[in-house]
Amino acid sequence: MNRKARSALGVAAGISVYAGLAILGCGGIVSFFSEPARTLLMVVLIALSAAALFTDASLNPGLREDRSNRWVLGAFALIGILSAWLPAYTERKEFWTIQGDYARWLGLMVFAGGGVLRLWPVFALGHRFSGLVAIQPGHKLLTSGIYATVRNPSYLGLLISSFGWGLAFRSGVGLLLAALTILPLIARIRAEERLLSTEFGDEYRAYRARTWRLVPGIY
Repeated sequence: MNRKARSALGVAAGISVYAGLAILGCGGIVSFFSEPARTLLMVVLIALSAAALFTDASLNPGLREDRSNRWVLGAFALIGILSAWLPAYTERKEFWTIQGDYARWLGLMVFAGGGVLRLWPVFALGHRFSGLVAIQPGHKLLTSGIYATVRNPSYLGLLISSFGWGLAFRSGVGLLLAALTILPLIARIRAEERLLSTEFGDEYRAYRARTWRLVPGIY
């Protein structure tokens, strides 16, 4: 089985688990799809996941990897599983929910926008994008385009989409889980900065001095 086929199977399995947990949290298929915003949320999730199949993203450790940072993947997985199920469940139970349908539609738009921002840098980096903190063969710094101002636009997109998912279920718990993503995200960013600084030296340090880590003007 080639890499693309394995990626397709992995994406399909991921969507099935994530969507299944959300549907379970809502109380079943009929309940989940009775709300138009949730239906569109699922459409956007599937569309973004399908788009990811056309990237060269991988889990390639490349020429050199910071293996000490692999714990972050487990943290992301745990928060992701909880985020798939808990916001839907708390909405069904009306626990700590935001009143008004506006939150659903706002969450849908935020989720979609964050998802696009998450994928855009993945396409831009090509084979250099890995789920691991690693230096790939022929690795060169990308400092223009979407990387001209923010060094980690894909992580910013991940954070934005996480908040959008919670909002789409009007879930205060979902927003809290999205906020928890910040902790492993910062650990991941710092690990990448150490590795890139070691690999590219003054070129990376100069780039870091003129850009923001995650949010322009703030961090």
